[in-house]
Amino acid sequence: MGTWLDRAEVLLRAPQTVAEPGTRPRRRWLIGASATLGALYGLFMGAFALRTHGWDGLMQMAATTVKLPALLLLTLGITLPSLCVFGALANTRLRFADTTRLLLGTTAVTAIVAASFGPILGFFTISTTSYPFIVLLNVILLGLAGVVGCSALVRGLRAWSERPATGDTPPTDPIDETASDATLPLLGIWVVLYGVVGAQMGWVLRPFIGSPDLPFALFRPTEGHIFQAIWKVLSAVAGG
Repeated sequence: MGTWLDRAEVLLRAPQTVAEPGTRPRRRWLIGASATLGALYGLFMGAFALRTHGWDGLMQMAATTVKLPALLLLTLGITLPSLCVFGALANTRLRFADTTRLLLGTTAVTAIVAASFGPILGFFTISTTSYPFIVLLNVILLGLAGVVGCSALVRGLRAWSERPATGDTPPTDPIDETASDATLPLLGIWVVLYGVVGAQMGWVLRPFIGSPDLPFALFRPTEGHIFQAIWKVLSAVAGG
């Protein structure tokens, strides 16, 4: 357990280390951390169905526990090619394998942060029966986790922005902030794309929480998009 926590702490403090030879965690550890901690948040997320549907909500709870890791890893797979292209355009000089590790690290950081929000979500789950509020709370918590994950990715890419074209180790000299700041516009565009893909992926994989007025379904019909749904939830919360 100590080693696992140590790896997680290093990843949070210095995300660029996932691509450094000799210190980088294995890909399977990053995938395992993303899946395990994503499932933990999914367990808390699905607990609302258990409260509103009784034991019938167990199916929704189990489905959400599986869907959350799927959401994280599918978003990673869809956005990885574009990150490789944007990384090259931003002159980060990362190879495909290194970029893959950094994005896996981003996903793992997102899962770690989301899992840390689990007890907060659990508290509100037993404190309210408002479905729109719980939906909005989950959007906010997962959005925050995604922002922290993307921040870790940007920090990692900036740390590698002046890596020499040859050699296997990153530079030890301080990074030129002026040069590294030139990467931010391109990375900002990619982060927006990552967020949109992740949000829409969540819409495609819904339901995660389970409406109190509807029976259990593994998936809902694909119609509209996530931003329409968020607007409806905001209107419902504002309306009382």
